[in-house]
Amino acid sequence: MEYKDYYKIMGVARDATQDEIKRAYRKLARKYHPDVSKEKDAEAKFKELGEAYEVLKDSEKRAAYDQLGSQWKAGQDFRPPPGWQGGFESRDFGGGGPDISGFSDFFESLFGGAARRPGSGRGTRDFRMRGEDHHARVVIDLQDSYRGASRSITLQVPEVDSHGRVTPRPRTLSVRIPKGIRQGQQIRLAGQGGAGFGGGEAGDLYLEVEFSPRGRYRVEGADVYLDLPVAPWEAALGATVKVPTPDGPVDMKLPASSQAGKKLRLKGRGIPARQPGDLYVVLQIVLPPADTPQQREAWEQMKKAFAFNPRADLEV
Repeated sequence: MEYKDYYKIMGVARDATQDEIKRAYRKLARKYHPDVSKEKDAEAKFKELGEAYEVLKDSEKRAAYDQLGSQWKAGQDFRPPPGWQGGFESRDFGGGGPDISGFSDFFESLFGGAARRPGSGRGTRDFRMRGEDHHARVVIDLQDSYRGASRSITLQVPEVDSHGRVTPRPRTLSVRIPKGIRQGQQIRLAGQGGAGFGGGEAGDLYLEVEFSPRGRYRVEGADVYLDLPVAPWEAALGATVKVPTPDGPVDMKLPASSQAGKKLRLKGRGIPARQPGDLYVVLQIVLPPADTPQQREAWEQMKKAFAFNPRADLEV
């Protein structure tokens, strides 16, 4: 069926107030009323206008309609999204109100599922819809994944005000960060998403985990990488050095004749899980300064002691 943009039909913005919607309806109703209008297709436009007004004047219907989002465009093929569980029962509109029995299939699919049940009472409703799932991103330290943690986060949550407009409202939640969570995984907070309609259950909030870019570690899946500065003599002669890890420092033995870029593995020291990742230490040789005469003399002695040409493979 065809999707209908009720805001476009009435010529109002999506954040229009109820007074603005009412004024727009009165103006257009006079323009397209079949008894007085000379406009082409006035009757069809008047009917379409009445349908749009029936939804936007009612804060609950309007909020439910807004749940569809703004990705739809008038004329596109439409099917009700998952979670729509019925419709608004028929009403005695009296006093010249719109007759919903003549509204479009689009309206019927969203709000008229119970409209033709016999014996429905005046002004009663039987509309039930699950609230929308919300998604957000939470930035944590890598150490939180190693040990688990609790964090407070503040989100801007859409809320329908007394005028039927959707406005952001700050909301603070306490979140438990499970041990072993990886980057890109989601934490589900049941019932913390959008509110349901007509007694429907609330949606869920999904928090996508991202590790803070600040810090000395790089993460690839469950494996963690650390660039470790070492002195030339530590790399050449071998040494036992203290290595920081997200779970505390450990002692690691450097083999003699280690080269810059060499990777040493600390098995099982990556992100903890049933199958924990590994921590890879990448050696970065750091040269001491040659700022004083004594330091320069030490470098001169080293130069004489080694017949070493680092560019030997490049020579012709």
